[in-house]
Amino acid sequence: QVKLVESGGGLVQPGGSLRLACVVSGSICSINTMGWYRQAPGTQGELVARITSDGSTRFGDSVKGRVTFSRDNARNTMYLTMSSLKPDDTAVYYCNIACDTARGPVTYWGQGTQVTVSS
Repeated sequence: QVKLVESGGGLVQPGGSLRLACVVSGSICSINTMGWYRQAPGTQGELVARITSDGSTRFGDSVKGRVTFSRDNARNTMYLTMSSLKPDDTAVYYCNIACDTARGPVTYWGQGTQVTVSS
């Protein structure tokens, strides 16, 4: 089983920045895609950033130019750095990986970390 644990959320003032981390542990899998998603109350979840095994990246329209997606393979950790934060960025942020398996693709999610942007 694969486990994802996010950290780094909290209260941030508008215009501030923060870095979220997601530690991946457990069974080794062939990762196809890694990414971050978010969901604000009463809304559908949306993509924040995603990277595929071929290195292709995609960012959500609402965060383009304000986020950086990075990873530390030695620590099995991926990071999401966000800057120029706005109140609209308030949401629960989830990390996600999609693994290629003999049964087909399997997706794993973390438990989420709350980010609140407010003065």
